[in-house]
Amino acid sequence: MSAEQNKALARRFYEIFNAANTAALDKLVSPDYIQHSPGVPPGRDGVKMFMGMFRAAFPDAHLHIEDLVAEGDRVSGRWTVHGTQKGELMGIPATGKTIQISGIDIWRVENGLLAEHWDSWDQMGMMQQLGAMTPPG
Repeated sequence: MSAEQNKALARRFYEIFNAANTAALDKLVSPDYIQHSPGVPPGRDGVKMFMGMFRAAFPDAHLHIEDLVAEGDRVSGRWTVHGTQKGELMGIPATGKTIQISGIDIWRVENGLLAEHWDSWDQMGMMQQLGAMTPPG
């Protein structure tokens, strides 16, 4: 696939996140998807579980794409997401607080699907904004 086609896959992933439409992942994510994030089960169902959990906690979450870069079979997105915690998140009851966090995704594309994923996002900043963790200092 071309770099532009791979960017279109990443864009579609983010659109699905914004729409909270995990069923649409079936046409975008490989069934044997490899997720390199602790605590997220492997496969397409792991992605659906994580996205569903996050969107249940932040039903108004909106992700804004800052950058998309692609080369070969890799595509990377840098993003910012904001939302209000209206549901439980990893044992943290709804706080009503708003978060704004950033992160980066890297995917490997295979046979026209997202096949493997690495990510890094500001989980500590999110916990601080929710009041679940005290900022240093």
